[in-house]
Amino acid sequence: MSTPATPDQEPSAEAPEPSEPSEPSEALRRLAAAHGVATDYWDWQGRHAPIHADTIVAVLAALDVPAATPEQVEEGLAGHEDRRWRRTLPPTVVAREGWTPWVSVHVPHGTGVRLTVELESGATWDVPQADHLVSPRWVDGTEVGEAAFELPGTLPLGWHRLVAHLDATPLDPASTEATLVVTPRRLTLPPGLSGRRAVGLMTQLYQVRSSSSWGIGDLGDLAELGAWAGDEHGADFVLVNPLHAAEPVPAMEPSPYLPTTRRFLNPLYLRVEDIPEIRALDADDRARVAALAERGRALNDADGLDRDASWRLKRAALGLVHTAGLRGSRARDYRRFLAAEGEGLTAYATWCAIAEEHGLPWTDWPAALRDPLGDEVARFRAENPEAVDLHRWMQWVLAEQVRATQAALRRSGMRLGLLEDLAVGVHTEGSDAWSLSSTLATGVAVGAPPDQFNQLGQTWGQPPWRPDRLAEQGYRPFRDMVRTALRDSAGVRIDHVIGLFRLWWIPAGMTPDRGAYVRYDHEALIGILTLEAERAGAVVIGEDLGVVEPSARDYLLERGLLGTSILWFEWDDDGPRPPEAYRELCLSSVTTHDLPPTAGYLALEHVAIRERLGLLTRTVEEEQAAELQAIDGVRHALRDRGLLAADATPDDELVALHEWLARTPSRLLAVALADLVGDRRAVNQPGTIDEYPNWRVPLTGPTSERVRLDDITEGAVDALASRVFGVLGGR
Repeated sequence: MSTPATPDQEPSAEAPEPSEPSEPSEALRRLAAAHGVATDYWDWQGRHAPIHADTIVAVLAALDVPAATPEQVEEGLAGHEDRRWRRTLPPTVVAREGWTPWVSVHVPHGTGVRLTVELESGATWDVPQADHLVSPRWVDGTEVGEAAFELPGTLPLGWHRLVAHLDATPLDPASTEATLVVTPRRLTLPPGLSGRRAVGLMTQLYQVRSSSSWGIGDLGDLAELGAWAGDEHGADFVLVNPLHAAEPVPAMEPSPYLPTTRRFLNPLYLRVEDIPEIRALDADDRARVAALAERGRALNDADGLDRDASWRLKRAALGLVHTAGLRGSRARDYRRFLAAEGEGLTAYATWCAIAEEHGLPWTDWPAALRDPLGDEVARFRAENPEAVDLHRWMQWVLAEQVRATQAALRRSGMRLGLLEDLAVGVHTEGSDAWSLSSTLATGVAVGAPPDQFNQLGQTWGQPPWRPDRLAEQGYRPFRDMVRTALRDSAGVRIDHVIGLFRLWWIPAGMTPDRGAYVRYDHEALIGILTLEAERAGAVVIGEDLGVVEPSARDYLLERGLLGTSILWFEWDDDGPRPPEAYRELCLSSVTTHDLPPTAGYLALEHVAIRERLGLLTRTVEEEQAAELQAIDGVRHALRDRGLLAADATPDDELVALHEWLARTPSRLLAVALADLVGDRRAVNQPGTIDEYPNWRVPLTGPTSERVRLDDITEGAVDALASRVFGVLGGR
């Protein structure tokens, strides 16, 4: 989400100094540490930054840990010590393949206990008890003992259950079973990456409009774009923006990185004409769909992207197609899909149907409808089965079209195919915030502390996972989200992958610089991600830009996850980082969606935008000079390698930048479609919402002329694409 600045920028003298923190007591520090809440950190300038006591108190409150008074702190410390002794088993145990961890079991002192593992295959294994001498502890008036069991290192990968069998009544009957996850030691690279690197295309799909689009690029366009890249230029993958679902009613959030849910997809990307049931409509309804399509295609002539207008037309058409019903094998396939997706899909579809009747935000709904498990919600679902089913059906059709897209990409010769993007969080008023409210923290938002590029810090407006609740639920919400992303694609890019280690929580009413880091069990989260990717035969790319703890990058490498490198951000003490020094397990590219395309970047479009919006922290002349110095440093390095001539054209320069990447050992290299068409406009300006048309600009050429997919596939950029993919080593 956040983007580092070019390395030669100096901090502005006008940048705000952090206010003097109120010192937390030693007891508050211990309580914070017990719950994974940091009491200090190192900022982007390498300075030690203590965290305010009131921030720590507010973050602990979001974890349901009162800490406003010394008495509450002491009670919290005592309660934390007793908490694990109250449970027979920990809620979730995550181990790597071959590991033999001990599992602590708490029972009334003197009670006999044995432990078994119920494998997902249905088999049952006994777990041997280990010698473990620990004094019993009095908890809530009961003397509690602790036994230990050593899990065998031969357990298979997968999702299993631990079951404790007691000779007496357990302290907490609900805690006699626990989730056991056995994960791979390291993610195996898929066959498409064995032997040699893969070269691919990256794009924001909604920008890529064709003559068949309804104002927004769709999955049909993605299949056509991928076929062109694979057939004509030897591309091995297409990486797209998150396809997560947005609001089902206007106004639709334009940012694909602020979805309503990360588990389900946005029906806006459906190609209506490709749904088989359209042929079962009567003549009048087919005519209505055709008329809606004509109005949708007229939206392609607009300079800006109007998601709301596109969705109104597409929603009307989908409603008509849904009435055709399903028959034969398609009806059976749909029933299997519903069974596989279970209650999560029904909850999402119910939220969408209620939103269509009562509007958004859901926090304004009648009180009884705000409880996803309440009787009124169940009554609404029973009384509106068609409205709910429509949104479930749309997810099935989406899954079908994504699967068909991946098949088309593979037929074009791609070794990988579709790579999806996973956003770091969800909208605070979205469907996940409603249906998963018990798993998400309230009263805080995710963001980032001040850094070189955003010296006031950032608030992303997303509620974070609660680490404790994820463990209590066996990490199922996280697993289900990952499974959907990997179901029909070759891999996934994890936006802000460091969020699987720690996230910056900002209490409501506080500025971004007044947040605190909260730790997550990265062994569990990344282990589950690795397990699901291993089973899907997928690659995982972590977006690890910006300030990252070195140990986190080492851990990602250990688990077989790829990192991310952007040419403009790769610097060392002597200037641009030599290509040979790039990481091997990495996706490398010249640019990213948080910068203008290369033509715009070289023309300092990013400086012009920030000057226009009043976002600069120093004079525009200083900013331009610093950026030009960095760009000239790259050009000088290219010339030293013989990659760039003195009389180079803009196309020559783009080719030279990619030839620099070709000399890296990186396993994945990506080319931005916006660079191939000569686009100059930034798709996103970090730190803004409506001040700049973020995520709302279509693909355009060097003189701001609209570029359609038809132009691309009919040869408009073939010459440049052939040169770029040629130096990168495309098939």
